[in-house]
This record gives sequence, C-alpha cells and structure tokens, in this order.
Amino acid sequence: MSKIITFIIRGKQPESHHEAKCLIKDLQKNIIFSTKHNNDLIFPRSAIKIFQAIPFASSGAINKFHLNSKQIALACSSHSGELFHIKELVKWINKLGISIHKLQCGIHNPLNLNSSNKLLLSGTKPNQLYNNCSGKHLGMLSGSIANHYNINDYLEYHHPYQQKIRKTLELYCQKKIHKKNFAIDGCNAPQYAFSLNDLSEALINLAKSYQTLFKNTSEVQLLMNSVFDNPNMIGGSLKFDSHLIKTCNKKLFCKYGAEGVFLFMHLTKKIVGVIKIKDGNERALPSVVCTLLKKLKITSPEENKKLLLWFKTPINNYAKKTTGKIFTQIQ
Repeated sequence: MSKIITFIIRGKQPESHHEAKCLIKDLQKNIIFSTKHNNDLIFPRSAIKIFQAIPFASSGAINKFHLNSKQIALACSSHSGELFHIKELVKWINKLGISIHKLQCGIHNPLNLNSSNKLLLSGTKPNQLYNNCSGKHLGMLSGSIANHYNINDYLEYHHPYQQKIRKTLELYCQKKIHKKNFAIDGCNAPQYAFSLNDLSEALINLAKSYQTLFKNTSEVQLLMNSVFDNPNMIGGSLKFDSHLIKTCNKKLFCKYGAEGVFLFMHLTKKIVGVIKIKDGNERALPSVVCTLLKKLKITSPEENKKLLLWFKTPINNYAKKTTGKIFTQIQ
C-alpha cells in the first residue's frame, strides 16, 4: 500500500507528521494512484462548492440579477475576505435587494490576516459577507429567489433548493445520498459524507460535463470558466488553490475543503484526484498535492518551478527566522 506522509521538521529533526488518504483516477475510471482508502467516508466540506453551485447556474439568477464572472466564481469559493472579494459581494447582495441578515452562514473575521487587521484598525465589525462561504450562500439565495422559493429557511434539509443540490450531488456521484450521511457544515449549510470513490466519480463526471460529455454542460462551463478567469476569487491572493489554478493556466481546476480535503481535475491530462489529510491538518495539503502532481507528471517542469515554495514550505517563527520546513514523501 502506498503511503503519503508529510513531515514537519524543526532544525534537522522531524517534530510531527501527517498522513494522507488519496485516490487518483483517469476519466475511464482506471486507478492511477491509491492509498487503499477508496471506500472510506469523508466530509468533502467546501471542496464540493462547484457542485452546490450548479443549481444556482441553472436557476436563471445569473441573467435575472446581471451577475458578472467574478460573482459567479464567488459562488464556488471559500474566499479569504480581501477587499476585492467584499466589493463584489456587496454589489451582488445589492442586486438581490435583500438584507445581509438573510445570509445564515454566520460571521467571522477575514481569513486573510492583512485584511483582518485592516478591518480591525478601521473600527468596522465583520458581517456575514466576510464569512468565507458567503458567495455560496448568495448563490443559494439568488437561486431560491429566481425559483420563487421561501428564502427564510433556505438551508433546511427539505427546502426545495437543498433538494436540488442533493439531486445534483447524486447525479454526479451516481449514488443515492442516505440520511445517515447528512450533517451540518461550518457555514450552517447541509453537508454529506461520501467515499473517495464517490467523489472521484463526481469529478470524472464534472470533467465530462465541461467537455460536453455529461449533463449540465453550459452551467459547468460557465462556473469553471468564471473561476479560470478569476482564480483569486475562489480563494484569495495567498491561497494555494488559487495559486495552483493560476499556475496551470486553465488546465486544472481544484478546490480545498476544511479538515484537509482537496479535490482536483486536470482537463488536458484527463485525471482527477481526491485527497484527505487523516488528522485534518490543512498545513500538509500544499506539499502533498504538489508532490503527487510532480510524481505522476500531471504538472510540467515549468509549473513545478512556479510551485517550488509549496513543495518544501519553510516554517518561520514570529521573529521571522526560519526554524524548519514542511515536506512530503510518498512511500
């Protein structure tokens, strides 16, 4: 069995380590790489936001509210609360003409530390738009309004919009979602557990959708092209998934999720992957992803050079002195 282990080094000695589950397939469902956790259930968390956004893209809301490509990309995002994110989110909610309190995602400070510090120094308190999932929630609200659904309970399990999302996930995974696999996500939205096999199936069908070989082609192309055109919208200027999408120049789509989840699909190599850090520590993800992409020759030598800092990430202390590094081995 292949093992993926990420080491946290202090000085010259390992201090901690994280192990990853992984399944990588081609579009014919042939296994390219596996740690033999294919049937393990995981919560993909924010990594499945593009699937949750497909009902939004098919609802007519984009034309109804004249939404731009940055706002469409935000519907798939876990944004870091930078000023360019907030500006587009404010424009979006103003187009809807609803109160910010309609968003039921909760409130937290911007994930980007510089943006969080600036907000604090300005004396302004964060609101729901600063939540990293606010784009997903505005997508749900926009789709609900376009479909004439009640928006006061848009996150309830039996709400017609959540039923649309479940049907979409079942379509792409080609499997029924059981109520026992239902849970609540960090942003208050429904979340479901899937096996690594289920998620790889969903990614294969997503790639086929983009290539006009499956359902929802126009919606998937619109969502993914909006992300490709605005990669910083899906994460942020310092986010690994945004950086990887930019580096691969519209050939690779990816999305991270909380607790160490990462989904990717390479459109030209026709390869998809599901990664889960066993202990949920997200600091291991960039090194794991870059090491796998290089080992399997999914990224080019030129792309690997641009990703160099993510392979062996230096660890700096608060005095800005390098004390160690993070790197991954595949055994």
